[in-house]
Amino acid sequence: MTANPNLPTKSEPVIREVPCRTVLNRTSLGDYSLNCYTGCTHGCAYCYARFMQRFHPHDEPWGAFVDVKVNAVEVLKRQLRRAAPGEVFVSSACDGWQPVEAEWGLTRRCCELLLEYGFRLSVLTKSRLVLRDLDVFGRGNVRLGVTLTTLDQRLAALWEPGAATVAERLDVLTRAREASLRTAVMIGPLLPGLSDDRASIEALLAAVAEQGVENIWLDALNARPRVWPAVAALLRSHFPHLLDPVRRILFDQQRRPAYLAELGNRVAEAARRVGVADHVQVCF
Repeated sequence: MTANPNLPTKSEPVIREVPCRTVLNRTSLGDYSLNCYTGCTHGCAYCYARFMQRFHPHDEPWGAFVDVKVNAVEVLKRQLRRAAPGEVFVSSACDGWQPVEAEWGLTRRCCELLLEYGFRLSVLTKSRLVLRDLDVFGRGNVRLGVTLTTLDQRLAALWEPGAATVAERLDVLTRAREASLRTAVMIGPLLPGLSDDRASIEALLAAVAEQGVENIWLDALNARPRVWPAVAALLRSHFPHLLDPVRRILFDQQRRPAYLAELGNRVAEAARRVGVADHVQVCF
């Protein structure tokens, strides 16, 4: 059986050192975004950041390479001389605490600088390495969030092979709350036929509610550039019966709006039952 080019390899990732011109950029996800790396070895099948390969071509598949912006700290120092303080989303196109961060520490040093200059941080990660930086976060205005797709670790390992376990991500929330940080969760994407039923959504919301999370966002699976080939490859290998239904949900112009309406109703009902309706924001 030949390897599928749309799934990350199990070999060591290719790490390149590259210079950057900017590292703090305007974004619709907040005032700014910060990405110290291009590429992410979490290798999530649904990752929308795959579009970055259009601008940073690599022979390796998504999940098998990382470009390290070696001058990120120096560039940020220069940008901070002129940038007006605001909220910074860390990170929008990679996980700032993916394994390579343990060696380079670029995200940590940039977060220190941002807080020193009076910026607010909105952190979203799937890595337990973020706990290393609780001391930094305690110095300023920080909301620490994790992404959860499912409570089923078997499913999580398939869709997010390089990410922390579900239990580890829930522990990040516990530790963040103990450190008196505001917390958040992105539940998504909800996986059609796997984690988008009412019982699964309710279980996710209940687990998050136990953590006292302030902000809960939910998102559906999206067919952003380069995403479908990776999703389709995973479905063919593990859930072939879902390949056509998911394709219709993503691409059928009549089925998709109906599906999203159904999903929204399920989320609203589950949020009411769990008692977190006031904390939930649907992103689809």
